[in-house]
Formats: sequence, C-alpha cells, structure tokens
Amino acid sequence: MDNKNPKPSLIPPHGGYRKLKSYQTAEIVYDATVVFCNRFIDKRSRTHDQMVQAARSGVQNIAEGSMASATSKKTELKLTGVARASLEELLLDYQAFLRQRGLRIWAKDSAEALAVRRKYQSTGSDRSDKSDAPDPYGIATASPEVAANTLICLINQASYLLGRQLQKLEQQFLTEGGFTERLYHARQQARTKT
Repeated sequence: MDNKNPKPSLIPPHGGYRKLKSYQTAEIVYDATVVFCNRFIDKRSRTHDQMVQAARSGVQNIAEGSMASATSKKTELKLTGVARASLEELLLDYQAFLRQRGLRIWAKDSAEALAVRRKYQSTGSDRSDKSDAPDPYGIATASPEVAANTLICLINQASYLLGRQLQKLEQQFLTEGGFTERLYHARQQARTKT
C-alpha cells in the first residue's frame, strides 16, 4: 500500500466552524445582542425576540453549513448566505433603534467606529480562551448609542467575513465540485477496476 498518496476520502473533513473568524464574530454579536436586548428592548416585545433570533440564526447557520459541507457544498453555501442575511436583518434593527430614538449612527470612519475596529483587530474574535470577559465590548454598561453602534460595527465585520467565506466556498465548488460529483467519479473508478 502506498502511503505517500493516500486515497482521498469520499467524505472530506468538515465542521471546524469554531475556528472560523466569521463564527467567532457572529457568536460575539449573538451574546452581545442578548445583553443589549435585555437592557434596552422590552422583553415582551416582538422586536426583542426577533433581534435575538436573528443573532442566533447567524451563529447557528454558520455551524450547520460547516457540518453539512461534508455531503453538500450547495447546502453550505446556502446556509452561509442565510447567516449573512440574518445578520443584515439584525443590522437594520440596530439602525432603526438609533434612528427612532434620535441617536447618532456612527459613520464608518468615525473615531468611535475606528476604535471598535482597532479593539476587534487587537483582541481578535478568537474566544477559545474562555478566561475572556463574557462582555468584551462593554455592552452591559454602555449607553444605548454606544452599545448599538458597537454592535453595528461588529455585525459589519461578521458580514464582511461571511462575504469572503462565500467567495471562497464558491471558488472551491467551481474547482473541486460537490459531493454528488465525487460520488459519481468514485463509482466510475470502482467500475473500471472490476
């Protein structure tokens, strides 16, 4: 048996979503959204539930897509897109929160937004070190304006990462094909050997 060229597995490695920066960032957004909504949105309101569910959907769809990638690149692409769409819905809720209360929405290149991005870049989104504070961006104590704008910055970061992830997945699909193609080729090879 030639160990130098092992036969590629029909089911490729999959999962590993916890290492994805998009997942890690979406998880920060989800946790912070729960804190934000509990502080500033009536818990009995539909908006509270929708914002928390949109944030949760971002995280869950990244994980589900990553796990589904073993047998369906199409499903992985679709769920990654759903995650991004859920975060876009959440973004609109934060923008509406600020607009409806007459609070300022930070410009992309404002000093405050740049400070959030610097913090994100310096601390990263890696939450593998569980000693990190559960509220790294201070949402539990920030003013409504600062809390909502901070989350807008983080959602934009997660959306950017998911956009790049979608481009990579699309390219992989075009160059490597999907599970059905691998099944077909594996079956064809098995037939030619007999």
